[in-house]
Amino acid sequence: MNLWNLALREIAHRKVNFLLAALSVAVAAATFVGSMSFLNLHDRQTDAIMAEKEKETEQIMAALREEMRKAGLDLSHNLLILPRNQNLKDYFADDYAREDMPEDAVDRLAGSGIVVARHFLPSLRQRIEWPEMKRTIILIGSRGQVPNLFKDPRKPLVQAVPPETIVLGSELARGFGLAEGDRTMLMGRELTVHRVHSPRGNEDDITAWIYLPEAQALLGKEGRINSILALECMCPIEGVTAKQAIEKILPDTQVVEMGTHILARQDSRARAGRDAQEALQRVRRERDEQRMTLQRLMAVVLPLVMIACVVWVGMLAYQNVGARRSEIGLFRALGVSTRRIVALVLAKALAAGGLGGLLGGWLGIAAAGRMIAAPEPGMETGLDTLRDPALLAAGLVAAVVLTVIATWVPGLLAAGRDPADVLRGE
Repeated sequence: MNLWNLALREIAHRKVNFLLAALSVAVAAATFVGSMSFLNLHDRQTDAIMAEKEKETEQIMAALREEMRKAGLDLSHNLLILPRNQNLKDYFADDYAREDMPEDAVDRLAGSGIVVARHFLPSLRQRIEWPEMKRTIILIGSRGQVPNLFKDPRKPLVQAVPPETIVLGSELARGFGLAEGDRTMLMGRELTVHRVHSPRGNEDDITAWIYLPEAQALLGKEGRINSILALECMCPIEGVTAKQAIEKILPDTQVVEMGTHILARQDSRARAGRDAQEALQRVRRERDEQRMTLQRLMAVVLPLVMIACVVWVGMLAYQNVGARRSEIGLFRALGVSTRRIVALVLAKALAAGGLGGLLGGWLGIAAAGRMIAAPEPGMETGLDTLRDPALLAAGLVAAVVLTVIATWVPGLLAAGRDPADVLRGE
């Protein structure tokens, strides 16, 4: 007895029963494959949307960083680091700090790896009487900017004052009749005028700058400074401010922020950056919530469809073996084993499961492609998942297993009947 030949003859003889079983399996397979295809497509679109949003966000952040960098350069130094015990009211009244701190504080800051500030400018600033000129001035000793040791060197915002030279504000140079290259005396030390600043309309016009070690020697404060200027990095860095970072590295100091209009613009840019990041996270949350809703719906619908399919296919199989009682009884009377009878019933079920699985798999993928639209031109739709044979294979296997389970019990009942009882009834 050729098993598959008999199964094909049975299918041809009872076409309606076979087609109804295959259609039921196709519905179950389409539900299963369509659900998986829908979720896979949703994930692909989520990845594509997030990649595009992340690209847009990065472009926004890059533009913000560039704007903040330019704003910082326009502002020049915007952080003033003073000794912790310096009274700020006295500082602003005197135009200099009466308290001082070790000069190596700036080296500790530059070597700390800090990323929220750069361009550190140590100085010793004091209001003095210029005895040779009989004029009160502001004297600043400066050795030039100290670069961050862990960052690429940048062009300094302020040029260093060479040793044995002096840089004068416009009002001092005009009042003393001094020009670049002239020589002058300051507290007994002969210096060459290195540069004369153009008018600035502030205390810089009555300020003189000299080399820091020379200022320390003149004022009797070797190895000491009383302020450090720095440039805050105008970039949106979460969790820490420049003030907090600096005071953690130099606990014996206090940080004063200058340039409120630029700092306000910095805050605005930082808020725009945070808004862009929050929008990105909001899209991610919305897509995740959509997926969870789909999963919950499919967790209810898919089992119901599968159970209905098993029941329907089982009823069709039971009806089929009932209609074939005489045939099965004759086979048993001729000595065909129970296993061969069950195999004959399952062969038809395998054919129905295979046909229904293939048809349902293709229909499920096509339906998923129609149900979800591409959010952007050129983005994948459901039909693109046809290139993934694993999904179709999974649907086919599930359909065949489902059909075999539904047909197994009717096949066993039919094969277990006594042939004498069956033939006596006929």
